[in-house]
Amino acid sequence: AGKGNAGKTKKKWSKGKVQDKANNAVFFNAETLAKLEKEVPTYKLITPSVLVDRMRINGSLARRALRELETRGSIRLVSAHNSQLIYTRATAPVTAEA
Repeated sequence: AGKGNAGKTKKKWSKGKVQDKANNAVFFNAETLAKLEKEVPTYKLITPSVLVDRMRINGSLARRALRELETRGSIRLVSAHNSQLIYTRATAPVTAEA
């Protein structure tokens, strides 16, 4: 009675999944800026996370870009809850919402 695990090798634990480092841009180059001004106002849902994902820019850059586009009137703010800002494309001015 004592050799319950005889012959088996000890279980090796995996190191876990290693995620690749996101190498996002920390400032705008002419190409990214042009893409931002052209494409972003056509998106239906615009958040900093969406910009980070699609434009490969970092989060602080995405927030600044959204603020700039809003002041120009290219996009409009739908909801600002803590740090999650939700914008949509600028359409005709919305009258009293029910």
